[in-house]
Order: sequence, then C-alpha cells, then structure tokens
Amino acid sequence: MDNRKKGHAASGEKVNIGENFVFYKSFAGMPGVSWPRFRGEEFDNINKENVRLISKWGKSGPHILWKLNLGEGHAAAAVYDGRVYLLDYDESKKEDALRCFSLPTGEELWRRGYHVHLKRNHGLSRTIPAVSKNYVVTIGPRCQVMCCDRISGELLWGFDLGREFQAEVPFWYTGQCPLIDHDTAIIAVGGKSLLIAVDCKTGRKTWETPNPHNWKMSHSSLMPMTLNGRKMYVYCAIGGVCGIAAEGPDRGRVLWETTAFAPSVVAPSPVVMDEGRIFVSAGYGAGSALLQVNENNGVYSVKLLQKLKPQEGLASEQQTPVYYGGYLYGILPKDAGGLRNHFVCCRGNDCSNIVMSSGKTDRFGLGPYILADGKFFILNDDGEMTIAKASPAGFTVLDKARIIDGQDSWGPIAITGGYLLMRDSKTLVCLDIRAKQ
Repeated sequence: MDNRKKGHAASGEKVNIGENFVFYKSFAGMPGVSWPRFRGEEFDNINKENVRLISKWGKSGPHILWKLNLGEGHAAAAVYDGRVYLLDYDESKKEDALRCFSLPTGEELWRRGYHVHLKRNHGLSRTIPAVSKNYVVTIGPRCQVMCCDRISGELLWGFDLGREFQAEVPFWYTGQCPLIDHDTAIIAVGGKSLLIAVDCKTGRKTWETPNPHNWKMSHSSLMPMTLNGRKMYVYCAIGGVCGIAAEGPDRGRVLWETTAFAPSVVAPSPVVMDEGRIFVSAGYGAGSALLQVNENNGVYSVKLLQKLKPQEGLASEQQTPVYYGGYLYGILPKDAGGLRNHFVCCRGNDCSNIVMSSGKTDRFGLGPYILADGKFFILNDDGEMTIAKASPAGFTVLDKARIIDGQDSWGPIAITGGYLLMRDSKTLVCLDIRAKQ
C-alpha cells in the first residue's frame, strides 16, 4: 500500500547492514565535549557543564558556525569528544547512513550506511545514536540496529529487529533511541522479546525479557531508574509501562508493570523523578499519568497517583518534559484548552497543578527544549529559538531569533562545550552560544 517493491523491509527485505563505508578525513577530537545520547549523559536533558552561555543573541544575531543539508526527518545529533554522530537517510541512494562530523567545523569524517527502502512518512529518520568511549549504536527507521567503532567507523555487528525478533515497525517508523550501559546495548523490541541486551564488542545477546502480553514497540525510549539501590530500565510500550531489572542475576526480569496508562501511540519517554515517581505522557488526547513505584523486601508494586486529560494538567505530545528542582517543565499540546502550546511548570508530585505558564504571547509547538546554564532554550516548529528564564515563579523571555527558515523543527537539541546543535526537517545547524568574557 505504501508502494514498496515486493520483498522490501517489513515484507521481508534482506538488509545488508553496514555494507557501505566512506572515509573522508581524520580528526583529533575534543576530549570532554560530549552529549552522548538522547537527553544527555544523565538522561535528564539538562546540561551541567561549567560553561557560561549567552542570554541574548546580540546585535549580529545567532552565531552560526555551520549548516548541513540532511535527508528529511527529525533524527538529532549525539556528541562524544567533539565528534558529532547523526543517523541520516539519503533518499537518492535509498540508504540509512550513520554520519560522523567534526563539531567545530562540520566537516564530515566518515559515513557508514546500508540500503533500505523508505517512503516519506512525515519524515524518515527519527532516532539519536548512543555513543560510549568505544562504540556507537543506531536504530534505523525500519528497526535495523548497527554498532560501529566510535572513532574509525568500523562495522562491528548489525541485526534486523523485524527479521530476528518479529518486531513491528512503529507507525511513523522507529522513534526509540538506543541505550548503551557499560558497553551493552539495551533495545526495546516489542516482538518475541520485550527487551534485549547485546554486548557491543561481540554482538552477542547477553539477556532478553520475555513478552507474554505481546506489547509493541512505541516511539518512546528506555530510561534508567534506581529505587532503593536497585537499578532498572523503565519502558512505556504500546500496551503498558514496566520496569526491567538492569543488573544482578535476574537481569531482564520484569520487576513491575501496569496497564493503567496504555495509549495506542506514545512518543515522550518516561520521566523518572524522586522517591519512585514516574511521569508518562502521550498525544492524541491520551494526556498523562503519574505513577508511584514502591519496593518492600525485594517485591515491587506500582500505583496510579494521577491520570489526567490534556486540559487537566501537564501533558506532552512529542517531547519529553524536563524535571528540575522538584518541578516538571514542558509544552502543553494543542488540545490542552486555554493553555494550549504554553510552556508550563507543575509540581513533580501533583501534575494537575500548573504553577507557571509562558502566557498567550509565547506559545510553542512540537519543538524541543533543553536546560543549560540556568536557561531554557526552546525551539518552535518553524526554527525560531527562544532563550528564557523559567521557574515556578514565572517565565521571562530573554531573547528570541529565527535560526532556520524551515519547518518541523522537532529533533532534540544537544548542547556541549558551548556548542548547540539543532535541526529542522532538512537542515542541521551548529551554533556557538558561549558567552563572551
């Protein structure tokens, strides 16, 4: 029905993952300048580097260091020691391509790709690579997983989640960003296994979680959580929310699960807060839920504290809210009534209590936001970025500027070393946002 040729992708195409490689140039790197995965080092979308950043764009406007044309999509960048990693889609070659760039110059260092047929589906690529000291792992739009050497781009292994684990490609292609934990790739499958763990060096599966309820892969990503000293992975699947043991002899075991929040489409990832609380949300009227996970002598339970419609409290359609100082910050969806598209703040223990709003004159769409140097950098759909101070006490716009004359600027923002990476549907931009001394 989507005009794929017979035998392609979901209908059985054999993809030779990582078959094509091009080396362009070497790069010494920039040690310590890193934003290694979706939502950063600590999975909270907060930059904690001791780097002073601008509060205003200045008379000459945003300092754009470089721009790159991309295939249509929302896949954003990860950074490790000054190397930028982005999973792109080359429509002319019909190829997923992991591309590696120099952060200060934008020069391409290498790319590794493979042929797979895609048809435009409100964008193509959507996921952010996970990068560690030695490895970079990607998940392509049709669920092909690839692991490469971080510096050289050497292919280490790859497999197709659909062919090998009977995973179903989500409606708008894969949106889940992979996770690397102690050189192990953790992937939510939603096929014959709920989760799998794969050794990055060898490609050997080290454990897997059964999927007896036949939950499906969502667009949401796995988030780590530690409760009473026990580490787990929290996943918001199509079917329910669960916590999976991340360590110990029972790694991969389902510790708790609930179907109290089970929308048919989920894009935001779970927000893990203090004292076992988890915020989950989805669009298309699903609203949000506040969960409480408890542990007693190794036995886990989960309780639904709140379940809210978009008009009743904090909800998010696409981006994952930021938890900071005991409060949740996010942009309300278009079906949130009078506060639609406002940037808002609520207490982490009461998501129905909106204590701050950006107001009617400062509304935003489905674009991303990030907290750095005490300021929020908020991107709207059309490529305009607002720098704002936001707290429970109020919302103050410091400055705003159009960065790209584009559309669908939905890919998450990365900030490291005073560099900001952002994109719209077809362009990646790097800004220098370091404050002048």
